[in-house]
Amino acid sequence: MARLGLLLLVILIGSAVSPTRLLAQSGGAVLVGAGDIADCDRRRGEATAKLLDGIAGTVFTAGDHAYPNGTTREFVECYGVSWGRHRNRTRPAPGNHDYSSPQAAPYFKYFGANAGPTARGYYSYDLGAWHIVSLNSNSNAASWGAAQEEWLREDLKANSASCVLAYWHHPRFSSGKNHGDHPHMNALYKILYQHGVSVLVSGHDHIYERFAPQNPEGKGDGNGVRQFIAGTGGASLYRIGAVKPNSEVRNGSSHGVLVFTLQASTYDWEFIPVAGQSFRDRGSAGCVASNTTAK
Repeated sequence: MARLGLLLLVILIGSAVSPTRLLAQSGGAVLVGAGDIADCDRRRGEATAKLLDGIAGTVFTAGDHAYPNGTTREFVECYGVSWGRHRNRTRPAPGNHDYSSPQAAPYFKYFGANAGPTARGYYSYDLGAWHIVSLNSNSNAASWGAAQEEWLREDLKANSASCVLAYWHHPRFSSGKNHGDHPHMNALYKILYQHGVSVLVSGHDHIYERFAPQNPEGKGDGNGVRQFIAGTGGASLYRIGAVKPNSEVRNGSSHGVLVFTLQASTYDWEFIPVAGQSFRDRGSAGCVASNTTAK
């Protein structure tokens, strides 16, 4: 009987392990995060932070960390008490609300070296077999424009990894009703496409959306960039508007985080909702070989 009871306990514990934990333990490097995260209401930002508590790996953010103005107080009292407990493993990207404070100074001070070179807002790092690029999509930033574009070209030319993932705040393509497409991101998107970047993650529209791989003109392309929107970190959610070409999955009712498991030549993705919400999206794909030849 004692042995039977122990067996039942093991089965029950095993059945209680969340899909999130199983995904994080399945091998490969784990990158997890979202954008549009915390205000001082704290409830929704804390709900997504609790998901991070159970997921090992590197945390990315796709901008708009502390609402409404990205002040020092808001970073400490809104973001800091939830996602802030994962600050040491977070590699952020800035959003427009971060720039509601002059030149996003509280953002850069809060994240320090993890936000890349001082006040620039773009940088890269390697994670497992993948090369990861965090970019600044804010056109009012001092670092915006040709300097970032040239840096990105040189960074991707120098990259020796066969798989690349990028993230920034403003989505190039979006079916969100509140913001939609952002053509000002086309130059950076084109560079990603030219160099075989497999995945792009954005926020800004407070929805979840997954696109099929596409080129800078928004046409389906098996060698194109697959864009995700994960503006689901805690800010009030938005509605879906006119559905854009190549949009495969959309949701405007669930907060949660997007988890990538990065293998040598493939990647898995899974959207994990907060407790009490049921929407999920998961899948796998091969990465696009990185190259240095413009298409």
